[in-house]
Amino acid sequence: MSKSVNDNAMNKLNRIKPGTNVLFNALFVVLALMCFLPIILIFIISITDNNTIRQEGYQFFVWGDDVSLRAYEYLWSQRLTILNALWVSIYVTVIGTVLGVALTTLMGYVLSRREHKLNGFLTILVFIPMIFGGGMAASYVINTQLLHLRDTMWILILPLAVSSFNVTIARTFFRTTIPDSIIESAKIDGASQWTIFGRIVLPISKPVLATIGLFLAFAYWNDWFQAMLYINDDNLRSLQSMLNQIQSDLEYLTKNPAAGMSQTELSRSMPRESVTMAIAFVVAVPIACVYPFFQKYFISGLTVGAVKG
Repeated sequence: MSKSVNDNAMNKLNRIKPGTNVLFNALFVVLALMCFLPIILIFIISITDNNTIRQEGYQFFVWGDDVSLRAYEYLWSQRLTILNALWVSIYVTVIGTVLGVALTTLMGYVLSRREHKLNGFLTILVFIPMIFGGGMAASYVINTQLLHLRDTMWILILPLAVSSFNVTIARTFFRTTIPDSIIESAKIDGASQWTIFGRIVLPISKPVLATIGLFLAFAYWNDWFQAMLYINDDNLRSLQSMLNQIQSDLEYLTKNPAAGMSQTELSRSMPRESVTMAIAFVVAVPIACVYPFFQKYFISGLTVGAVKG
C-alpha cells in the first residue's frame, strides 16, 4: 500500500502541468520553424524569376509569371560540372567521416585508460591545440611544401579528420561509460587491446560514434575553406567550393559554355540569383536528410549493462 502511495506521489511530482506542456510545445514549434523556414525561402528564391528578384527582392510567396525553373534548367545544362562537384563532396564526406571516427575513437580510448603510462602527457598534447594554434601560414607551408598535398583529395580530408574537441568528447565518454571492470575481465580472459576495443568497447559506444560521425559529416560537407586555399583544379571542387566561387565570381559556371553560345552570351542569360540559391538548396538538403538516422543515438538515457559478478 505504501509503495503504491509513493509511486503516485512521485508520478504527481514528475507530471508536467498542461499549461507548461503547451508552452514547451509552442517553443519547440518556433525553434523548428526557425530551422526549417530558411530552407523553404532558399527553395522559393531558386524558383523565382530573376527579374522579379531584382524588382521586388526576396519573398516567400510567388505565383504565376513570377515562378521560373530557369535556375534548375541551367543547372541541368551544367549537369556534368554539378555531378562532378557532388561526387567530390560525397567522396570527401564519406572517407573523411569514416577515417575521422576511427582515429578519434582510437585516440579517445587510449586517453581514457588511466593505467596508460603516457596518459597525462598525451592528454596535454591533445588539449594544447584547443587553446593555441600553429597559424595558417605554418599549416599552408607544411601541407604544400612538406607533404605536397596541393590539388589532391587528401588535402580536403586530412586537415579536418581529427580535432581536439572530438577527441575530448570520446575520451570523456569512454572514461565515464565503459566500466573498468569490463576491461579488466577481458584482460584476465586473455583478450588483446584490439579485441577489447573492437568487440567490447565499440558495440556499446554507438552514441559517441554517431555524435562524432555527425559532427565530422557536417564539417566535411560544409567545408569550402580548404578548397579555397589548396585546390586549383576545377575537377576537385566540391559543391560548397563551387557555391563559394559563384558568390565571389558569378562567372564560374560559364567556364564551360554550351555549344553555339559565347561565354559572354551565356553569362548574360544565366539567372544568377536563383542559380546561387538553387545550388545552396542542393547543398543543404542531402546533409539535412542524414540527421534523422542519427537522432536516436543522441538520447542521453541510454544505459549500459551492469558488470556481472
